[in-house]
Amino acid sequence: MDVGFIGTGNIGNPMCANVIKGGHRVVVHDLVEEHTANLIELGATWAESPATVASQCEVLLTSLPGPPEVEAVLRGGGGILEGAEPGLVCFDLSTNLPSTVRLLAERAAERGVTFLDSPVSNGVVGAERAELAVMVGGDRAAFDKYKPVLECIGNNVFYMGELGMGAMTKIINNMVGITSAQVLMEATVLAQKAGLDPQQTYEVMSVASARPYVGNMPRLLERDYDNPPFFLQWAAKDVSLAVQVAREEGMALPLASAAADYLFRAKNRGLGLKPVTATLEAAEEDAGLK
Repeated sequence: MDVGFIGTGNIGNPMCANVIKGGHRVVVHDLVEEHTANLIELGATWAESPATVASQCEVLLTSLPGPPEVEAVLRGGGGILEGAEPGLVCFDLSTNLPSTVRLLAERAAERGVTFLDSPVSNGVVGAERAELAVMVGGDRAAFDKYKPVLECIGNNVFYMGELGMGAMTKIINNMVGITSAQVLMEATVLAQKAGLDPQQTYEVMSVASARPYVGNMPRLLERDYDNPPFFLQWAAKDVSLAVQVAREEGMALPLASAAADYLFRAKNRGLGLKPVTATLEAAEEDAGLK
């Protein structure tokens, strides 16, 4: 099958590699051509622009930082819609707003292109192992036809319903994971401030009533901030998307809003390119701890 792939960064690169390994003919593009070097070695073909990718494939996958980038790659100069022939199917693997997804799908449909929201979860390790969860919203026939391509990148591929429902599922998933992590960080700082040893406190919680909720605490206590698979600034963006979606639905998310505010404050302290666990540094600083 002729597949296009745009966006070969931290998570996009291993996803694209697994599509190639699945036996598909792949055309790739990224803003940084060097990010595709290993994919070219695996047999992919380089394209100079998203439009050129679109002109050479029947199904196209995009993996981009967020809504503005997705819109630019789809509708901008040299974008997908400039090169697409009617009948092209696009699966956007990025984290996006449901309202933006629906708008982009409308614009794509004007050119005879089918656009589906298809965000993924389980990070870089999941991408490398082809063990991502893929959440798809949009045209069911297109999903059924190209599900084998999605199964190259994930062992759990879900059809969630109409356009935007894949994006909604991903936003809710990330809201739970990221907001819960903020509570663990506050608990760790409170333990230190009170004179407890955080490691021993974790050992108690791991066999007490907090047991179901502290699985990520060992990673937090490692304080390993090198080579992050997921940047703090992305976490801030994802939680803020949940808050925005809730606002569009006419409801409030007070806990997620507080988490988003704190993540953005941590980002503004220069922690944006560290992993989300680095929020611990900002929390400790606020508590007067080192």
